[in-house]
Amino acid sequence: MSWDDFAHYAKAAADWGADYRKTIRDQPVRAQTKPGDIAALLDTSPPETGTGLDRIMADFERVVMPGITHWQHPRFFAYFNSNAAPASVLAEFIAAIIAPQCMLWQTSPAATEMETRMLDWLRQGLGLPRGFQGVIQDSASSATLAAVLTMRERALNFRGNIDGLHGQPQLRIYCSDQVHSSIDRAIWVAGIGQNNLVKIRTTGDLRHMDPMDLEAAIAEDKLAGRVPAGIIAATGATGMGACDDLESVAAVAEEHGLYTHLDAAWAGSAMICPEFRTLWTGAERFDSIVFNPHKWLGAQFDCAAHFLRDPDVLRQTLAIRPEYLKTHGTHDIIDYSEWSTPLGRRFRALKLWFLMRHYGMEGLRNRIRNHVSWSQALCERLRAEDGFEIVTEPILSLWTFRPKSASDEATQTLVDAINDDGRIYLTQGMVDGRKVIRFQAGQFDCEERDFDVAFDTITEIARRA
Repeated sequence: MSWDDFAHYAKAAADWGADYRKTIRDQPVRAQTKPGDIAALLDTSPPETGTGLDRIMADFERVVMPGITHWQHPRFFAYFNSNAAPASVLAEFIAAIIAPQCMLWQTSPAATEMETRMLDWLRQGLGLPRGFQGVIQDSASSATLAAVLTMRERALNFRGNIDGLHGQPQLRIYCSDQVHSSIDRAIWVAGIGQNNLVKIRTTGDLRHMDPMDLEAAIAEDKLAGRVPAGIIAATGATGMGACDDLESVAAVAEEHGLYTHLDAAWAGSAMICPEFRTLWTGAERFDSIVFNPHKWLGAQFDCAAHFLRDPDVLRQTLAIRPEYLKTHGTHDIIDYSEWSTPLGRRFRALKLWFLMRHYGMEGLRNRIRNHVSWSQALCERLRAEDGFEIVTEPILSLWTFRPKSASDEATQTLVDAINDDGRIYLTQGMVDGRKVIRFQAGQFDCEERDFDVAFDTITEIARRA
């Protein structure tokens, strides 16, 4: 393909994309295909000769699009939205054309210096104090893994990477029983072991870790000769939005000298609104904080903002400096590959620059405020209906409900019927051992009318059940 051909087809793709987004409400939110439908349309062997782009694009429409669940649909109320605001998509397109590898300052000075500044813009937007420094990870999962590895190395006096884990003391890490499964996976990958992740029971409307139970678990482990290494807290956990009491967690951690990590992957974006920051009072006392701008803030996936009070501890855990990765003759530069587990890095800062400059922080705040307001209003409308009960109250734009007196099977049947209908997309969850239906709002371009459709869909299908 010549670059003239590229320009032609890139314009055609942009036109297609604009039409797709403008008409996306006409599509069922969740893909309506059955397992194997798409695979049956794909050749079983690779082609020996090339195919023209016109034919490939036609096949794309025929083969791929029927099997797409539309994450950018304004009535995607299921998982936390993986957003892609137009300005961010444009930046990602440009970054893909330039195609830099941003592992070192010298391999992409603009990418490194923009990343430093964009993370400081976000720090200011979140109200975090000066001193926190940031790095863009691919996801909150990777940031959590980096934090867990730091906990491990710090507790082992930075000998784990050198000597291995065989014969080392038994390490313990503490979290609530509401945390995301990525915390469990980080424990596995770090070699600490599932049985050494101590999940503390939660209490109260926000389902926060009980500080007395946390203190007791640490004391018990010390008495048994185990080594406490760190605590992972949550603000806006996935299941029902659980938020830990960060002040009490930080106090326990400081008393015992433990490293702390805060997973605010979804709810962190809402902290650009000062009125919501009561949900993470005490965040500034944590060593490590992560949130995903690719969720509620509108950045194209993938983009996780990872803030650190002391990046040197992370660098001491992850940095490897063979000669070919050294930059000679310069001082005070940052090589962000030393702050993350992958060596290779994409130019993710560009989409944050486009996003924040185009919409402004107040424009982004207003979107989040609208989503919270519209979601909570829908909760009240459903509460007023005879056939439903609200199980967990709204935390920002997330809440759970179920049909009154329904079995788990009946609740799941309702979820499936709603999703098969196609107008909206929801997911199920578990609260206190009972199945619930999660409602979560955060698609970048959703409007109040989409919540009216959600109410109509839920109530109509429930009446038919």
